[in-house]
Amino acid sequence: MTEHPTHALPSYLNSESLGPWGSYLEQVERVTPYLGKLSRWVETLKRPKRSLIVDIPVELDNGTIAHFEGYRVQHNTSRGPGKGGVRFHQEVTLSEVMALAAWMSVKCAAVSLPFGGAKGGIRIDPRNYSRGELERITRRYTSEIGSIIGPNKDIPAPDVNTNAQTMAWMMDTYSMNEGGTTTGVVTGKPVSLGGSLGRVEATGRGVYVVGCEAAHDAGIAIEGARIVIQGFGNVGGTAARLFYDAGAKVIAIQDHTGALHNANGLDVLALTKHAEETGGIAGAPDAEQISPADFWALETELLIPAALESQINLDNANTVRAKIVVEGANGPTTPDADDILTSKGTIIVPDVLANAGGVTVSYFEWVQDFSSFFWTEPEINHRLEAMMRTAYTSVSSVAKEHAVSLRTAAFITACTRILEAREVRGLYP
Repeated sequence: MTEHPTHALPSYLNSESLGPWGSYLEQVERVTPYLGKLSRWVETLKRPKRSLIVDIPVELDNGTIAHFEGYRVQHNTSRGPGKGGVRFHQEVTLSEVMALAAWMSVKCAAVSLPFGGAKGGIRIDPRNYSRGELERITRRYTSEIGSIIGPNKDIPAPDVNTNAQTMAWMMDTYSMNEGGTTTGVVTGKPVSLGGSLGRVEATGRGVYVVGCEAAHDAGIAIEGARIVIQGFGNVGGTAARLFYDAGAKVIAIQDHTGALHNANGLDVLALTKHAEETGGIAGAPDAEQISPADFWALETELLIPAALESQINLDNANTVRAKIVVEGANGPTTPDADDILTSKGTIIVPDVLANAGGVTVSYFEWVQDFSSFFWTEPEINHRLEAMMRTAYTSVSSVAKEHAVSLRTAAFITACTRILEAREVRGLYP
């Protein structure tokens, strides 16, 4: 009888440099021993269900034709349609989009949403293009991936360098191609097009809620607690304001213009106004500019990386002096850094749990679009906070049961749910 080897690595990836996908695979390997009889299905988690690479030809304002590389990856749809953002960034790669799609699978399952994981991206620096050019690029990208997205197939949302306007263009393009308005094809839309109240602040609010829960478990009072935040956009900015309003001291914030520190606490409201007026936090009054190295080394109760992937890594993990890390970004801590922090006793609230507020309110938006009945913002915030607390409690319970980290517990919880769905559905044909 011929043996058929299992190939865990797709042939189109470079085995010498797996990028973010490699980090995800390490996380799956760590959780496999806890999956019991479901481990026979674990290879399902190591392969995206569908990966689409598209060419996006667009006429620029100067009359030249430019080509951009676009992606849409659906990692797993056993529990429901794909769900995940679209990012515009010059460093987007297939490995990155694959990993982000896989983390979305885990995130949705960890919070018990009826979605699978998906992600999309275009290799472009949007700062170099006009609004009209970005609209044409977005519409052509949407047309190219149109056959695999839809309200019951895969529902895109905003991500890095995309926003409600991007989603409006995507929704309109898809609707024109379908011949009828289909608001549920994307989430994160403007409220006037079926978007949900509370969506802009949802991820940051979720970070705040689970940060408070983790602090409570660790015996740390939020009032007076020191908070350090990397990123000052929707996620970091919202989390900063909510912790500030709760009486915490936000002692340092870093964005693309630099890092600011004030041991007595920054005035988050004034800093927000300064950033809106100048485009960044640099130059704000009553704050000291510090280096990135000094930023990561600050002693603090909560450290919230809310920017891009791999920000806490081998180069700086040993210098981190936070009691709790709450991952507002996707994949901000590399596996090696994760081990270093855990060995030092640092509690890490993983991204797949901490930043799930955004996809949770996206779920609310999707539901509201189907019913054409919309909830008030207080209702949405109440439902969001309840779901985030329930998810944190569930993951924390698994962590205590198995004496593992919250990240491993989140993966145990999520992967079990995904593979249970895969098992009971069976294989077709």
